[in-house]
Amino acid sequence: MDIHFFGDPDSPIRLVQMADRAELSEMGREATLVRNATGTDFCLCAYAVEDWNRELSPWAAPAVYGKNGFGDGARKTLEAVLESMPQKKDLKMLIGGYSLSALFALWAVHETDRFSGVACASPSAWFPGFTDYMEKRKILTPRVYLSLGEKEEKTKNPVMATVGTRIREIYAHLLESGTDCTLEWNEGGHFQEPTERTAKAFAWLLKKEKEKEEREEN
Repeated sequence: MDIHFFGDPDSPIRLVQMADRAELSEMGREATLVRNATGTDFCLCAYAVEDWNRELSPWAAPAVYGKNGFGDGARKTLEAVLESMPQKKDLKMLIGGYSLSALFALWAVHETDRFSGVACASPSAWFPGFTDYMEKRKILTPRVYLSLGEKEEKTKNPVMATVGTRIREIYAHLLESGTDCTLEWNEGGHFQEPTERTAKAFAWLLKKEKEKEEREEN
């Protein structure tokens, strides 16, 4: 799995994101947006994903549009990500993404405690069986950012139209479990400003990390 680095490669803070080719071309701009919003140095590690539906899906599921269904390659992808990370005690890792990449990130923090927070911008919360999965598992990260476009649940696709209901359920579940979580509603549909939405998600996590450090210093 190819990894593309943006920012300071020696930073103790790493933002981890799965990205397809189109997203990779926007990673530099995303990193700039996050840095401008937070004033924090970090290394954005973008992992190139070739088969989006297979490599990021936690389990197999039928197609909801087109002919391509979903595979079950998320575990292999997560293992590759963790194996690629430097084994440093002071390394802080935050994971996030957009759409199915965001769902993968949310799944990942139920499978490993290596991430200090998860940034889920317009996650594919409609993914069959995911809310049931979350109710049966303990989340292993303290902070979760969720967002969705206001028009995303107004699609004519009956499966994807459940995304609004599902993300509200996820948000309520996380609050009940004591997770530091926020749900932000953005203007527009799913394909509107994905880079800006993802940058905003990571920026929220970094600001939370800074607030935590300041409390500990005082």
